[in-house]
Amino acid sequence: MRVVTLLPSATEIVYALGVEPVGVSHECDYPPAARERPSVNRSRVDPEASSSEINEQVADAESGDGVYAIDRETLAAVDPDVIVTQGVCDVCAVDHVLVAEAVEDLGLDAEVLTLDVHSLDDLFGSIHRVGAAIGRDEAATDLVATLRQRVAAVETTAARASETPSVAVLDWLDPVMVAGHWVPEMVEKAGGVYGMAERGAHSRPREWEEVREYDPDVLVAAPCGFDVNQTRENLADLTERPGFDELTAVREGRAYVVDGHHYVNRSGPRLVDTLEFLAALCHPDLFDAPPRDAVQELPSLRA
Repeated sequence: MRVVTLLPSATEIVYALGVEPVGVSHECDYPPAARERPSVNRSRVDPEASSSEINEQVADAESGDGVYAIDRETLAAVDPDVIVTQGVCDVCAVDHVLVAEAVEDLGLDAEVLTLDVHSLDDLFGSIHRVGAAIGRDEAATDLVATLRQRVAAVETTAARASETPSVAVLDWLDPVMVAGHWVPEMVEKAGGVYGMAERGAHSRPREWEEVREYDPDVLVAAPCGFDVNQTRENLADLTERPGFDELTAVREGRAYVVDGHHYVNRSGPRLVDTLEFLAALCHPDLFDAPPRDAVQELPSLRA
């Protein structure tokens, strides 16, 4: 089975099911072997730019030819049987419409499988769908069972907590955006309250005053596409906003940077890792501390 994956989460799913894709997206970097696979698309946005610069580049790209371009020559050369893409966000990965057009124009005999994840159940359903499409049904069933067991373990432990902290997760810093989709659900399962977005809602820009008014007990900065180091480079977009130091989360040492690129904003199997990280931030007395390469206390970054 020759599989092309056009977003990092799909690449992680396919590898977890025991299949190595013949082509991936330019962002696919986990597991490490994915970096060696041919890239079948490219971005028109500079991923190393600042938060505000990337926001401007995305706006320009969306009003033009789009954020991503498909390398049709490479796609034709790898000749896939299945192409896995997404329909969640045209900023996050190649839109399924562009993929379908490329398949038709190139005359490829390939199934286009579109994932549309907004919740943990959507993730588990997507794993089953990918498993069925690539002949790995049993592996998909086993993987989903393991992930569900870990989710249940978090919920059981979080239920013993004596507090239910309010939480805000920001998946962009300039402009400020409050994370939606699967994040509200995960915060609730982790034993927190997520008062700035409903389950499954799209992430959207917010006025900074809305965050100040909400005044979360726990604040997480996890910009989409940014690891911890890149977030550190852009941290002034958050910390220099008026009233930042007065937020309850900051005053009480419960403000954090989390790797948004690999965890919070990547809707693959490691969303369950993200759930466990959030549980530890909400209830450090009940859960083991997350790895420092994925989660860091914000005050230590400002020192």
